[in-house]
Amino acid sequence: MDLKQHIRQIPDFPKPGINFFDISTLIGHAEAWRTTVERMTDLVRPWQPDVLAAVDARGFLVAAPLALPLNCGTVMVRKSGKLPGQVKSHSYGLEYGTDIVEIQDDAVKPGQRVVILDDLLATGGTLVAAATLLRESGASVVGAACLIELAFLKGRDKLEVPFSALVSYDSD
Repeated sequence: MDLKQHIRQIPDFPKPGINFFDISTLIGHAEAWRTTVERMTDLVRPWQPDVLAAVDARGFLVAAPLALPLNCGTVMVRKSGKLPGQVKSHSYGLEYGTDIVEIQDDAVKPGQRVVILDDLLATGGTLVAAATLLRESGASVVGAACLIELAFLKGRDKLEVPFSALVSYDSD
């Protein structure tokens, strides 16, 4: 199945000049979504994760169904102020300003094998920040995977862990 046929592109969203890759049409198609989950499971399984780290917010949709066949837990990597209780934070630079990602204090245990999941890899900043935060918390980040990679933005080059994507776009 060609999963690209189920990913809608919306020009000029959320602002002019941005081509948004919308996975709502993918997750809304039962057979395409089942195929996606099966293929993502096959990508992630060789890393033998103890925990999947889901990046806010569409990464939650990717990680949750994979946790079951991989027999592992899921932790949420969220934007600042979204998690209850004590949290660990990491601030990182954006093109214009900074952002913060957080996990709960007890989200990962030292030495746990973690794979980071999100829907899309663009410039790599968020995945790098998530990996840094998880490592600072004692986890062993063994890989990262996304449904979509925008290869022309070269985000993969910034990652210090093995990376896989189901589909790749070479230009916008």
